[in-house]
Amino acid sequence: MLLNWKQLLCAERERTNVNENTRDIRTEFRKDYHRIIGSASFRRLQDKAQVYPLHRGDFVRTRLTHSLEVSSFAESLGDTVFSRLIEMNKPGVDESVRENCCDILECAGLVHDIGNPPFGHFGEFSIRQWFKDNLPNLKFKGNPVQNLLSEQMKADFLNFEGNAQALRVLSRLHCLIDMQTGMNLTFALLNTIIKYPTPSIGINTKSGDICTKKMGYYYAEQELFEKITERTGAVNCRYPLTFILESADDIAYRTADIEDAVEKGLVSYDILMCELQSEKNLLSCKSENERQTLIWAVGELQKSHNSARSLNMENPEKAAVSRWIIKLQTRMLYAAADAFCDNYEQIMSGEFRKELLEVSDVGVLSRALGDIAYRYAFRSAGIIRSELSESSVLTFLLDKITRAALSFDIDANVFDDDMIAVLSKNYIGICREACKGKPDAEQCYHRLLLATDCVCSMTDGFAREFFLELQGVKIS
Repeated sequence: MLLNWKQLLCAERERTNVNENTRDIRTEFRKDYHRIIGSASFRRLQDKAQVYPLHRGDFVRTRLTHSLEVSSFAESLGDTVFSRLIEMNKPGVDESVRENCCDILECAGLVHDIGNPPFGHFGEFSIRQWFKDNLPNLKFKGNPVQNLLSEQMKADFLNFEGNAQALRVLSRLHCLIDMQTGMNLTFALLNTIIKYPTPSIGINTKSGDICTKKMGYYYAEQELFEKITERTGAVNCRYPLTFILESADDIAYRTADIEDAVEKGLVSYDILMCELQSEKNLLSCKSENERQTLIWAVGELQKSHNSARSLNMENPEKAAVSRWIIKLQTRMLYAAADAFCDNYEQIMSGEFRKELLEVSDVGVLSRALGDIAYRYAFRSAGIIRSELSESSVLTFLLDKITRAALSFDIDANVFDDDMIAVLSKNYIGICREACKGKPDAEQCYHRLLLATDCVCSMTDGFAREFFLELQGVKIS
């Protein structure tokens, strides 16, 4: 199999606009951009945490600012990659391909996290844990849910992923014109955000293949997934632009997590220097290029600190890290571009199985940044206390909403009916439509999706306020 850009850049949509404005000079991918920017789903990202839930400072990143950074990096990385491929005279790559790919990547960066629940990645974990704890006890029409659902249906909830939820938000839940096609984005864009072209029952974290690391779509969107990949030609493999989007995401959060942790006082300049120079990192280098990149990073951090001190800055340590982060981002972007171009033939034949940064000369640096952020920031006492609080919020909400979702229109009590009355009318309409004429297993499955859809659509602030309101706590 050899992928080609003419087919990959499929501008088709699930719903065709029969009343197309012939005076509109925008490409289909620029139209995608404007749909995303103007959407409520995108705006909600401003009150969803990247790492620090319910943080009210104006420096630490939210999902919105993170998505804007990823969008910027993805577009720049795409521009670099395709300019090089044109210089290399790669077949089928020209200026129109470069422009279209940059537009798609810019859009993909904006929406790559649009399916994430409140409270960052811990929200995903909490939803998975809730279903592991509660699925055996749920009933639908008096029958155990465990016995009704297929293995894939159950696995969708037990392996809940914001990546799969993003495809659902964009293709189903964000009602632009109808309740079937969501935001109705181009197939090329939708394929780009499917990081893992694998169903929940196909996950294999030990395979060494990036495609099977997590699931990329639910059973509910399986037909759509198959339609998208058939149209773009990326069948049984990862869509090429997804590698670029993933690298932009990794660069954004690995560097930003360090900068945010320094701002919050969880990581100091001295700790950062000590960690980067550790014997563990030097020994984990897979090549001399990786080792030299690590040495370069330490030297640049020291230079930035010396420069900040010479300028008599109020906080030379923080200033040094912020300046250093910019240098790292540039170095990592070029490394990712090198990796894509070096492995271009494998990528286009659907045989490349790794992350770009993993096979580049910034691999050890990227891993080191992630390890530092995890140990000093993600496992800090403040974050752990927040996570315990957030777990209580999500557990309570899922308890209430799932019970109502499984019983409405059947045998709901007054409290469940009241819960349904305050949930999204659009989501309930989508659920009802999906359940029409379907057997009990399908109905049960879509009702459980209604519960996760409602919870995932909540911002951090709304989830907390709704939780307090349901408990009778007056909010001032």
